[in-house]
Formats: sequence, structure tokens, C-alpha cells
Amino acid sequence: MTHPATDAYEEITGADDSIRDREARNGLRHMVSLSMTKVADGLIDPKLVLSWLAGALGAPAALTGLLVPIREAGALLPQIVFAGWVQSLWHRKWAWVIGSAGQGIAALAIVFIALTIEGFAAGVALCAALAVLAVARAACSVSYKDILGKTVGKTRRGAVTGVAGSVASIVVIVFAGLLMSGLLRDVMPIVVAITLAAMLWGAAAILFSFLEERASEDTEDTSVDFTPLQEDRQFRLFIAVRGLLTVTALAPPYFVLLGGGQSALQGLGALLLASAAAAFAGSYVWGRLSDKSSRKVLFLSGMLAAGFATLAVLAELSGWAETAWVIPVILFFFMLSYQGVRSARSVYLVDMSPEKARSSYAALANTAIGVLLLITGAFGGVLALAGPVASLIGFAALSLAGGLLALRLDEVENG
Repeated sequence: MTHPATDAYEEITGADDSIRDREARNGLRHMVSLSMTKVADGLIDPKLVLSWLAGALGAPAALTGLLVPIREAGALLPQIVFAGWVQSLWHRKWAWVIGSAGQGIAALAIVFIALTIEGFAAGVALCAALAVLAVARAACSVSYKDILGKTVGKTRRGAVTGVAGSVASIVVIVFAGLLMSGLLRDVMPIVVAITLAAMLWGAAAILFSFLEERASEDTEDTSVDFTPLQEDRQFRLFIAVRGLLTVTALAPPYFVLLGGGQSALQGLGALLLASAAAAFAGSYVWGRLSDKSSRKVLFLSGMLAAGFATLAVLAELSGWAETAWVIPVILFFFMLSYQGVRSARSVYLVDMSPEKARSSYAALANTAIGVLLLITGAFGGVLALAGPVASLIGFAALSLAGGLLALRLDEVENG
């Protein structure tokens, strides 16, 4: 007789009856822990929540503008440094636990800043606290793919991460609705939300510490191995594909500049709502599809992103963007492409990486993507001098190139 947790895990992932109870327990721990951290991410989103908070505290616009780059690049660039440390651990889950706890502590620091500091000092302090949060997130990111590979089998990893995204998005949808309704207009409700985020990161760290991870055998050589960049053509190709598709993360703010009919807060609220709704609708589905072929999901996501970025441009040029519902609907479908990229890139990297080199592969890939993210962000910023339409045209071209290039990747799910 199977355990109820195993039955639930088999139902969620589509696994057969050969799944061991241990993997089922681990898979459910992954789902719950990731759900909590994804909710926390939504509650402290730098694109909306921290930017609004910085403005409410009187921080200069120049400092507020640094929040998103600090969060995005700060979570990727340090991974090359952390990879050796992660490689030295017998149980890599402790890197994730420390990273999750660190994000919770950084969130509490943001709460303290919101309650005690204003003006320029508040802006500097928020940037510093967010930098700590981003570095802690880097520790989680560089270790997670290795942990997932050790504790959850192929063809089930996408479902595990996808269901967490869908569950978490429900909470973020409610939060986005409150932001758009105008009910959250002072600092205290935001402080409560960030406090809840800190508690969720702490709870996730505690739960993840109970993960049943077998001891690693590759702890002697703690240096990062750069040979994959030199010798693994598929790895280089994957980095190129993922680099081109980073535009799915960078393009959404340009959507809210179209039409000209919404305030900044309404536009950012719509962005968060569209992102959360797309996560709810797409995370689990993309995850299951990624388990079958993450390469094809990358292709489809690139095509989807290119198509809806182009549609947004046409809506703006034709005047359709003035209609209140047009851009939010297009944005929702574009964010579906972003969810597809997120799911497929993670599953593909885990499945393609040699078991004893997953940490190095993750660190090399994420550090490279951190650099490419800055480059594509600058590319979009330069095009934005001619308006958001120019940026979206450029992003559509890069998405199309990334999707087509993904077809040259090997199938790794059945290997």
C-alpha cells in the first residue's frame, strides 16, 4: 500500500507507481518551500512594491531606479563565487536553507528601514538591503538545480517547480488586486506584506532543512570548472538561447508605457496582476511540457513572446492601445511566454548537466546570463530613447532569434 503523500505526488507529476516514498516526500517539500518563496518574491517585488515604498519614503528617483538592476544582476553575478562553496558541501540543501533565511533577514531589514528612515538615507538603505537579499538569493539559485537533480527524478522536475508557481500566483493575484484597487495607499500595509514575506522565507528555510538529500561525493575539488564553456557546445548554445530570451523578463515594463492612459501605480499593478495570472495559468502546464521537451518549450516561448510583442506594437500604432483592456490582455499572453522560458531553462539545465557538475554548470550559466541581462537591458534602454515601440520591436526580434536557436539544442529529457 502506498503512502498518501506518494499518491498525491504521483497524481501531481504524472509519475507511475514505481516512485519511491522518499522522492514523493522530497517532491512535496520542494513544492511547499518553493510556493512560500515565490509568494515572498511577489510580496516584495522590486518592480512594484519596493519602488512604491521608496517613493513613499521620499527616496530620490535615481536610487529607486537602481532597485530592479540590483535585484536582477545581484542574484546572478555572485553565483560564480558561491559555486565552489556549494560544491564543498556534503548536503547542498544547507546552501539553499542559508540563502532563504538570508532573504528573510534582509526583508526584515527593509521593514525596519520603512519604519525608521526617510529621504535619501532610506533610498541608500533600501538598495543596500536589497543587495543583501539578492546575494542570498544567488546562494539559493546556484544550489537549487543540483538539489533538485539529486532529489527528484527526470520527467517530474518541471511539474514540481511548476505547481509551486501556480499555487503562489493565487496569493500574488490577490495582492495585485488590492494594489490596483487603491486600498493599499499608505506604508503600513506594505510593511505588513514585507513582514509576511520575511516569515515565509524563514518557514521555507526550516521546511527545506528536512529534505532527504543523499550525501554528495564530489566535495574535494571546490574550484569552479570552466571547461564546460570551452568543451560543451550544447552548453554554450543553451547560454545563447537563454541570453536572447532574457528579453521576456525585461520587456513587460515597456508594455505599461503604451496607450498612455494609466497612472504609474495602475500600470505597475496591472503588470503584477498579469504576471501572477500568467504564472497561475502557465506554470504547471509549462512545467509538465518541459518534462517532455524543455527544448520545444523554449522554442514555443520565444515564438509566443515575439508574436505578442509585435501585436503590442501594432496595437500602439493603430490606436488600439487606447482601449483599456487591450494592452493588459496582450501583456498576459506575453507573460505566459516568460513563464515558459523560466520553466524550460531550469529543467533543461538540470537535465543536461552531468550530475557531479551541476553546481558549476548553474553558476557558469547564471553568471553569464547576469552579464547578458545587463547588455540586453542596456539595448532596450537605448532603443527606448525612441519610445517603447522601438524597444518592443527590438525585443520581438531577439525573442524570435532565441526561439529559433532553441531548435538546435539537443533533446535531453529522454537521455
